[in-house]
Amino acid sequence: MSDYILVLDEGTTSTRAMLFASDGVLIASAQEELTQHYPQSGWVEHDAAEIWDKTLACANEVIPKAGGAAMIAGIGITNQRETVVAWDKETGEPLTRAIVWQDRRTEPFCAELRKAGHEADVQKRTGLLLDPYFSGTKMRWMLDNAPAVRAAADAGTLAFGTVESWLVYKLTSGAQHITDASNASRTLLMELGGAGFDTGLCGLLGVPHEALPQVTDMSGSLAETDAALFGSAVPITGLAGDQQAATIGQACLSPGETKATYGTGAFVLTNQGGTIPHSENRLLGTVLTQIGGKRTYAIEGSVFVAGSLVQWLRDSLGIVEVASETEALARSIPDSGGVTIVPALSGLGAPHWRAEARGVITGLSFASGKAELARAALEAMAHQTHDLAQAFAGDGTAWGTLRIDGGMAANDWMAQDLADMLGMPVERPGFVETTALGAAMLAAAGAGLYPDLKSAAEAMRGTLTTFEPKMTDDVRQERLVRWAKALNAA
Repeated sequence: MSDYILVLDEGTTSTRAMLFASDGVLIASAQEELTQHYPQSGWVEHDAAEIWDKTLACANEVIPKAGGAAMIAGIGITNQRETVVAWDKETGEPLTRAIVWQDRRTEPFCAELRKAGHEADVQKRTGLLLDPYFSGTKMRWMLDNAPAVRAAADAGTLAFGTVESWLVYKLTSGAQHITDASNASRTLLMELGGAGFDTGLCGLLGVPHEALPQVTDMSGSLAETDAALFGSAVPITGLAGDQQAATIGQACLSPGETKATYGTGAFVLTNQGGTIPHSENRLLGTVLTQIGGKRTYAIEGSVFVAGSLVQWLRDSLGIVEVASETEALARSIPDSGGVTIVPALSGLGAPHWRAEARGVITGLSFASGKAELARAALEAMAHQTHDLAQAFAGDGTAWGTLRIDGGMAANDWMAQDLADMLGMPVERPGFVETTALGAAMLAAAGAGLYPDLKSAAEAMRGTLTTFEPKMTDDVRQERLVRWAKALNAA
């Protein structure tokens, strides 16, 4: 019986293929790093052809572990959201480099739209703010600045899509140009209550509606791979943006349940049920699930820099050789010695939304060394999360427990620091790669291995570790005062 699930996990810095058994146990994994292109300050690009080639290579490495493609019940795809690919429908080739979610080049266009008074209406309709983070303004930039993209638009052969859309197109050899509702809700081009992309929003941003994919469910019989790729056709039965997938992987399927993923950035989502969210604290409304045409929603806070701060300490400053060294360095000293880092290396996300902000390190002295910087970098995760906790509480969705995941969540010191600074229990699953697990849950339910997503989540979620708060109020307050001063400097 074909009861394996293949997950294609398209991150910002790497692509992975992960083979899961139907009970959620990881059987095999293959990973390839993605080249990061930084043509100018604030610009971040990927090569979409490289994403496809490395995804295909990873998939071909793990599929034999299942006994061949015929043994795979379904494919789940989860992806870095907001990253935009432009390709030609006739050739199937990219027309320019993909613009990555972290990219800030469209801030002048966003500022024009804000100045013209469009933000309140756009936020009400889409749940999003006018920020370079989101996909629609990236599409407009490509049309204005990449001649091949404009030429394809004029010829009627342009296809726009986020990364999961690009991969489905390639996996089906051009037969399907689709996107799931969670990714569509991150474009600025779809109303939260709308079935597909909105012609008025497309007109506002100057994006041709006909270049966009069809919006689909996130679980079910969504597409099928070209049989020539893997030896036999495999159903594609799950699609989700990475943060929605992680929320599902953490089994946050009831209103009020909250997860935080600490990967390249940090992303907190709280399940809102069937109520379309409207934030008064500059948080985002987003689609959490769409299955059988029925949607649930989430309220979200997005922090742009989390694990990428540790990566910067490693690659640019040489403070650590591997990211895991930060835990031992943090434990080696009683405190950060007054050093505070505001990691606004690509602006500040929620709840501040200051694209022009830049990173700041305060409190340096001759006593400051590698350990102080490493500890301050980890403390910045709790500081940023505390800002989000206050914003969520202000919107009437205070957290009781925080469920954490992502690569940084494996750091016990950071997990405890989160519990201490938030003053609440923090839960971490035994398998911290819940983004991939959530995609596996969607695909397993979509392939019929489980009757519904809730049943898949109950069967496939593993064990938990809980971190209880231990910090005194005065220590917490001293940290928050230092953070507020440093934040003002940024």
